[in-house]
Amino acid sequence: MRASRAFLGLILGASLAWGGFSLDNRYEDKDGDMVADTPSDLSKQVDPKTLIFAYTPVEDPSVYVEVWSEFLAHMEKVTGRKVQFFPVQSNAAQIEAMRAGRLHIAGFNTGSNPIAVACAGFKPFAMMAAEDGSYGYEMEIITYPGSGIKEPKDLKGKKMAFTSQTSNSGYKAPSAILKAQYGLEAEKDFEPVFSGKHDNSILGVANKDYPAAAIANSVLVRMLERGVVKKEQLVSIYKSQSFPTTGYGMAYNLKPELQEKIKEAFFTFDWKGSKLEKEFKPANQTRFIPITFKEHWAVVREIDEAMNVNYTCK
Repeated sequence: MRASRAFLGLILGASLAWGGFSLDNRYEDKDGDMVADTPSDLSKQVDPKTLIFAYTPVEDPSVYVEVWSEFLAHMEKVTGRKVQFFPVQSNAAQIEAMRAGRLHIAGFNTGSNPIAVACAGFKPFAMMAAEDGSYGYEMEIITYPGSGIKEPKDLKGKKMAFTSQTSNSGYKAPSAILKAQYGLEAEKDFEPVFSGKHDNSILGVANKDYPAAAIANSVLVRMLERGVVKKEQLVSIYKSQSFPTTGYGMAYNLKPELQEKIKEAFFTFDWKGSKLEKEFKPANQTRFIPITFKEHWAVVREIDEAMNVNYTCK
């Protein structure tokens, strides 16, 4: 399901390198795995009695309080700690919460994973996948029937919705692809607007508020399954190669014993008949698999390199 480095180079028409990614100077990476090391100084390790969990703000956070409830109850049993769901409203707020020590466990969306790793000490270790271990979603550019937009080149002179500048499928990947393949640049050739979330973009197109939008099709699948939008309201005019989905992980400075318990909670959760299964099965996600940031997010770092993303942390 992963795009190769050579294939991505052809997609973007660029010679790519990994040199642009680096951790903030508050973190160390002595083992070279590209994520922050747990502090060796015991006084800098944290052991909270209540663990705060946040899911990426791709859709209405209130929907996911209940979706994640069984999983968080399982994590409470495994870790012996209270676990509280924290409904974040933006990717920036989620990253800042972990950087400030107010967030301990999280699912960061595909595009914000590198920034969370670099600036917030995020250590991703899991991702949702199908039963056979396959994973991934695609970026799609959607419009509505009768919009007059039949292919990407028709976006010229139109308005196009993105989610946020940290989103892979909601901004970075479509921006790179539109420029490389179709010669279209935001502000110059079309008007970019930012909806904040994938569901806002999808609903905006379905209701004809936006002529077109770049979205993660995994979100669209779940919205169609819940009946939030109807298939006949939307038309897809572009579909990308597959990207990794939301990365799940924790703050780098949690005590090592607690980190292991958190991992155990993810990999021992029984999906069968759960609310998580009901929500994510339509997108072919029914289990957690182990991942590494260095390997599984290489394609996303390459897109960041092509987009000249700066990892300087404020």
